[in-house]
Amino acid sequence: MKEIESESIDVVNAIELFEHVQFINKGLSSIHPSKTKIFVGMATCGLATGAEEVYQTIVKEVEKQKLDNVIISKTGCIGFCQKEPIIEVIKPGKSRILYQEMTPKRAESIVQGLGSDDIKKEWALCKISNEGNSKELEIEEIKGIPLYEELDFFKKQMKIALRNSGFINPDNIEEYIARGGYFSLHKVLTQMSPEGVIEEVIKSGLRGRGGAGFPTGKKWEFVHNSEDEEKFVICNADEGDPGAYMDRSILEGDPHSVLEGMIIGGYAVGSNEGYIYVRDEYPLAIEKLKIAIEAAKNYGLLGKNIFGSDFNFNIKINRGAGAFVCGEETALMLSIEGKMGEPIQRPPFPAKKGLWDKPTNINNVETWANIPVIIEKSGDWFSKIGTEKSKGTKVFSLVGKVKNTGLVEVPMGITLREIIYEIGGGILQDKKFKAVQTGGPSGGCIPEKHIDLPVDYEKLIQTGSIMGSGGMIVMDENTCMVDVARYFQDFLKEESCGKCTTCREGVERLLEILTDICEGRGKEDDIELLEELATIVKDFSLCGLGKTAPNPVLTTIRYFRDEYIAHIKEKKCPAGVCKELIHYSINKENCTGCTACAIVCPTEAISGEKKKPHEINEALCIKCGACFEACKFDAVIII
Repeated sequence: MKEIESESIDVVNAIELFEHVQFINKGLSSIHPSKTKIFVGMATCGLATGAEEVYQTIVKEVEKQKLDNVIISKTGCIGFCQKEPIIEVIKPGKSRILYQEMTPKRAESIVQGLGSDDIKKEWALCKISNEGNSKELEIEEIKGIPLYEELDFFKKQMKIALRNSGFINPDNIEEYIARGGYFSLHKVLTQMSPEGVIEEVIKSGLRGRGGAGFPTGKKWEFVHNSEDEEKFVICNADEGDPGAYMDRSILEGDPHSVLEGMIIGGYAVGSNEGYIYVRDEYPLAIEKLKIAIEAAKNYGLLGKNIFGSDFNFNIKINRGAGAFVCGEETALMLSIEGKMGEPIQRPPFPAKKGLWDKPTNINNVETWANIPVIIEKSGDWFSKIGTEKSKGTKVFSLVGKVKNTGLVEVPMGITLREIIYEIGGGILQDKKFKAVQTGGPSGGCIPEKHIDLPVDYEKLIQTGSIMGSGGMIVMDENTCMVDVARYFQDFLKEESCGKCTTCREGVERLLEILTDICEGRGKEDDIELLEELATIVKDFSLCGLGKTAPNPVLTTIRYFRDEYIAHIKEKKCPAGVCKELIHYSINKENCTGCTACAIVCPTEAISGEKKKPHEINEALCIKCGACFEACKFDAVIII
């Protein structure tokens, strides 16, 4: 089946386009087409929930109905992953309608109603008003559909790094240009010196979004001031934190923003060659990058004499094998060189001696995506967003026991409560909030008493956690914090490169102690031993992996010591998670004999007559929890 291609702007080449920039309005042509357009969210989150089948159904139905005035296009993730698959219907002069939780049958029905303006309000997520068409918001058919900016999930967000994701076809460079793409690069190469670019980034206060939070402009300045003729620029897209997918979504939905940022960075520091190091588990992101790089070359935006200047720049993709430690910059560079991806001692830092021993500037995906906007709107504009020491916005992947999961981009300084309860909609099943872990597997667990904490680099460090790349895992009252610490130590043990003894042996020993505690073998001095060992690992490990690995242990002890004590002294898991410390039983007063628990039990450990109380044979019970989940009468209890 041949795909129906997106309408595009008639652009011959980049130089001609930008010489006549006054004739290009943001949102022209394929962004605000003269025909009806259907966008289908085709990022990984959409594809995982059936977006490919939805897309193919729309293509077939449009052809079946012979709707020559309909364009079908693919887009990235708009952020509300909980509601995927999402499609957007754009009609000329009408408000744009986003539909949620699409199925092939629903999509078919929407296409069939295009000719009659049959808006399926029951499936609508929100509406987006087109400029100059606000009166359309009053028409009867779309009353009751909330505006995009009024929806709780989007209300407090401010999209800079995610500005285009979900709004353009990432494969269409002209759509990126139509929303202002590559205008900043043109401005830099025609109006600004390298020093002027760096000064603007310094003014912005942008800090690296990969975790360390080092001032981006200062890092660029160090590389720029190096006297070496050969320098390199690297984009770190080796995103490996469990539950984190910020970088992946930017690459899938708006790869040109990263390319433009890297080209600007290359000009500023004096580099002609860039690398994007992306993990091989991100095949869609790699595909989008390849398409974007080829398109940029065809438009003269990569290669020699960009915009007719004497500046040359090329970008190569380097695929990583998925080693978590290669997110550390020195290990990453060794991997690009074809060597073992192991961290090396610093200093010298990459700005002096990096890739192939040359000065190298490394920033992550989100950092690079911010650069074009800073150049367009000024560093002063960016610096007014956020807090005194943490400027701008931050993208978080909000996951776990929260009602609205997805990608959120918020101004620095917003509180955890606002993110979890206003944007996230609160805790699943309205259970009690217990903790949130920020910063990935090396981050800390922040308890309920700090839920009004403003989110910035310094405030998170004060709680024992870190910003990291932006993972945010929400936990409810049924989460065992000792088990959480054990889980992340298990992950970090597997991902440690093993080069330094403190990390290799220390993390494994932390895991052993935590496992003993979770399985009922904990000893009374284990808590103090964990604290002592964690401090040693933190202080003496070679790289950031080892230095931050103890954070989950130290913060769970700091805020949830009573759970450790219960596991060790009482041999009980208060959350009812650790199998060796819990037992399942049936409260006969609540049991109706519905047999739901017996039906799902995999070991036939539950017996009893229909409509009479049942009982559990503990000798056969494997503590899988299936009976607990199946019971609707609170008869199955954990003791």
